[in-house]
Parts: sequence; structure tokens; C-alpha cells
Amino acid sequence: MRLSISKEEILTRQERFLQKLLEKELDCAILFSPIDIFYLTGFHFHPTERPMAFYIDPEHKTHLFVPYLEEEHAQDFTAQIHYVHSYPEYPGIKHPMEYFKDELVKAGFQGKRIGVDSIGYGSPSGYRGPSLDQLLEAKEFQSIKYVIPDMRAVKSPAEIELINESCRWGNLAHRLLQKYSKPGLSELEITSRASTESTLAMIETLGADYKPHGETAFALFRGQIGEMSAYPHAVTQNAVLKTGDTLVTASSASIWGYKSELERTMFVKEVSKEQETFFQYMYDAQEVAFQHIKPGKPTSYVEEAVQRYFKENNITHLTRHHTGHAIGLLFHEAPFFDLGDHTIMQPGMVFTVEPGIYVKGLGGFRHSDTVLVTENGMEMLTYYPRDLESLICY
Repeated sequence: MRLSISKEEILTRQERFLQKLLEKELDCAILFSPIDIFYLTGFHFHPTERPMAFYIDPEHKTHLFVPYLEEEHAQDFTAQIHYVHSYPEYPGIKHPMEYFKDELVKAGFQGKRIGVDSIGYGSPSGYRGPSLDQLLEAKEFQSIKYVIPDMRAVKSPAEIELINESCRWGNLAHRLLQKYSKPGLSELEITSRASTESTLAMIETLGADYKPHGETAFALFRGQIGEMSAYPHAVTQNAVLKTGDTLVTASSASIWGYKSELERTMFVKEVSKEQETFFQYMYDAQEVAFQHIKPGKPTSYVEEAVQRYFKENNITHLTRHHTGHAIGLLFHEAPFFDLGDHTIMQPGMVFTVEPGIYVKGLGGFRHSDTVLVTENGMEMLTYYPRDLESLICY
């Protein structure tokens, strides 16, 4: 299989993006979002205090604006960009955004209708600088913040295959996590061993063509061990496993930036009747969600069905979050299985399905599976066992 998105597909994305700009009667566009720049160019980079941007000029030429330290990187690893521009350093004697202004003026941006995903560059890494409307005299700045995320929502066959490959290695990482989950061992010891061994197997199997552009294979607990598993997004505690603990897990692998999500509720050696009861509620809620994933229906349709199930069983008070979210280049993407999200499901959309139940003092109960919306319903992409007996760690 191909372990990346082809140059041809990336060029098609650029053409689709340009068409959307023309439909909005925009002359040009500027994007600062690293994930959207990667989607349109294939250039994967680490955003820092140094501004970077992708832009399309009024002549429909594509540009990357990067710090000098990224110039060769950008030239060598973009699928197709007409021009790469660089500046010396941040903050520099002359601010990078002043260099950016010079390039935009040369490209004809003054007085034009400009689409922007943000009015300026932003970074938590110490960046400070002027916004675009302080630099340019534009006829209009129009937000196009959601144009690329909306394009990313429906995956191509190549993207789906990369997500499938992610599922395979997330499955191995989780298998090893369960194998090493024994009483007396620490969280970090178990997760480090499972993640390292699965990553080594992955890179040996996939070879030199494999580029993660994100996390390699991993499996972990995120601190959701024993009573702490009742916190939906706990953080690593380096807890030591003991018999009877409820475990909530997570595993995945990035394949050229594309991700999957596999989560399971497991138990250390033995399961109480109370744990079994809430496990079954969670399992059945996930089944309800699966049955309601259909093209042409709004994403809220899935959440409404799950919420009815919770209400019928008097366990709504034990829930903390919506049923799932889209996934792809980010672990969490739009749209969402949520009462307030009415996006129409389409074939090619990929979601996680993860209704959760959280019982203080006992634990959390959550499976997450990655699924594909198809012409007739949905297809499970993750395939780790979901039944109780298979998820007891002996």
C-alpha cells in the first residue's frame, strides 16, 4: 500500500480549495493553521513562535512563508508549491510579519477581497505581532476558517486506507498493553513496553517509506486505572495495577498524519457484578450508536438515540460527554455526535463511537471504535474484541 497522500491528490485539494474561494468571490487567501497547511501542501512542520503561512495570490499561484530555518525543508517536502519565501528569525530586527507584508504587497494583495482562517498568526510559544488588518489595506477580510476542515470531513479512498493502517498498528499496541497489564506493574512500565514493542514492529514491517507525521504506535491508560478511571480525561498517575481494577485504555498510530482511535474497558483478573452491569450498559449504548449511523441522517440523530437509551435505563446522570467525533489528521475533528450538531452524515466520513458511563468510586466504562460511514450504513475499522470475557487481563 502507499504510505502517503500522492502529489496528484494534494494538487486536487488545492484546486478544490481555489474553487471554493472563487465561489465566495474572493481574490486570494491566507492560511495559518498548521494542519490545514499540511493538508494542502504535504509540508509537515512544528509550529513555534516563528510565523508560517500558506497563501494563494490573485493570479492563483501558491506560496509558503516560512522562517529561514525551514526554507530548505519546505522546498524539499512540499508536494507542489510555486514559491517559498523566508525571513531571518523571530523576533528579529525587522518583525517577520513586516516581511510577510512585503511579500503580500508584491503578490498583489492590497485592496483585494482576502479569505483568512485567522486575522493573524498566533502561537502559545511566546509569539507577539501585528494582525493582517494592521498590515494590509484590503477591500475585505472574510473568514474562511472552516473551509479546509469541511473539506477534510469526507475522506478519500487513500485517506481511508491510511486510517485503516493506523487501526492495524493501534490493534497491535493494544494487544500488547493487555498482555502486560498485570497486578503489581506500574502504568508507565506497561504502556512504555507496549508502545515501544508495537512501534518497533511497525517500522520494521512498513520500512523506510513510513512517515508518522505524528505519534508512532502507542497504547496507554491516561491515568484511567481503578477509581481514577471514573474521570473521563484523567492524566497519567503512574498507578500500580491491582486485582479488580477497572482500566480504560487508548491506542493508535499515526500514518502520514492520519489517526484512528481504539479504546477499551478492561479489568484486572476479576470482575464484580457491579462492574459487569455498567460494562453492559456501555456496550449496549455503543450498539445503539452503531445502529443509527446512516448516510443522510444528521449527526445529532445518533446522539439522540444514545441519550434515549441512557434515559430509559436511568443512567443519564452517569454520563459526561457526547457519543463521538470525527477523526483524521487530528484525533478530534468536526462534526460531532452531539445534540447540537446537525451535520448530515455522508459516505467517507470517519468517526469515533465512544459513549461513556462514569461511576465515582468504581470506575469508567468506555469503548471507542473508529467507523466509516458507507453508502448503506457504517463499517467498523477497528476490530479489537469488545466482549467482557475477552477484556479481562489475566
